[in-house]
Amino acid sequence: MKKLLFLILFFSNQELSAQDMTVIKLPNEIFRNVKKETDTSTWKWKRGGIVGANIAQGSLSNWAAGGDDFSMSINTNVNYYILHRAYNYTWDNSLDFNFGFVQASSIGSRKNDDRIDLLSKFGYRIDSSNKWYASGLLNFRSQLFDGYNYSGGTSNFSSTLLSPAYFIASIGMDYKPSPKFSMFLSPLTSRWVIIAKKSLSDQGVYGVPSGKHVVKEIGFFSTLNYNNTIAKNVNYRGRLDLFSNYLNNPSNIDVYFTNAFSFKINKMLSATYNLDLIYDDDIKIFGPSKNAPRLQVKSIIGLGFLIRLAPVKL
Repeated sequence: MKKLLFLILFFSNQELSAQDMTVIKLPNEIFRNVKKETDTSTWKWKRGGIVGANIAQGSLSNWAAGGDDFSMSINTNVNYYILHRAYNYTWDNSLDFNFGFVQASSIGSRKNDDRIDLLSKFGYRIDSSNKWYASGLLNFRSQLFDGYNYSGGTSNFSSTLLSPAYFIASIGMDYKPSPKFSMFLSPLTSRWVIIAKKSLSDQGVYGVPSGKHVVKEIGFFSTLNYNNTIAKNVNYRGRLDLFSNYLNNPSNIDVYFTNAFSFKINKMLSATYNLDLIYDDDIKIFGPSKNAPRLQVKSIIGLGFLIRLAPVKL
């Protein structure tokens, strides 16, 4: 786990190294008068995003090597953003939605992806270089449908809408050296872990004590976002969230790391690769020896259509 965090921080440092002079000048910049915008027009908005779907189907008949007679999988993803840039203010809003479904003759139907993530970040510029902002952040993350763990031939109900759900309210500093990268740092963050479903609440899962539906945590929070075309027709979008709970084992840092690669083949057809990594010290995963925190990994490869919603300025 420490090696993973070291690598993440190392690569983040590469983006920051080119901005060393800005960081050195920060104390002076904060106390300088903020340069006023000459544009006095109304607030400016920009919206856009991507919509994609991957579909795979297979069938077998008298196949000696064995396999499912029929299988089909569908994976969809939506990323939509609304941005505001004007005067000394910024307001970034984004929605991420992923859903995947598998149907096979041997295992029936089940989901293999389900995530809804809403983020809103408001900032006020505090330096004349347009890189540092005093900011507030709200984030909500959950899923929409029932989820099950499958082990030993049995299915165990493990999640549903608002069970679990994570809500974060945070104030801190937002560093935006370029449109491609941003880093939000907050030493004062409140996080609520919600288990609305009674049957799950009674089990005491996801770090919420048995019988309770909500637990509140206070800690340090950081989120890093990177979005860039890294090669011709290849786009990468990544987000790394780190949270340390001051009230319970602050050295055990929760990690939420999403990576999305899109490979454009033509106007409509594309290939996608999504890799999600989660480590939460409060989530116990069943293993060969005991239930314990473990690195959760989700990897999905798909071929289908991808529509880029061209940025529209309002």
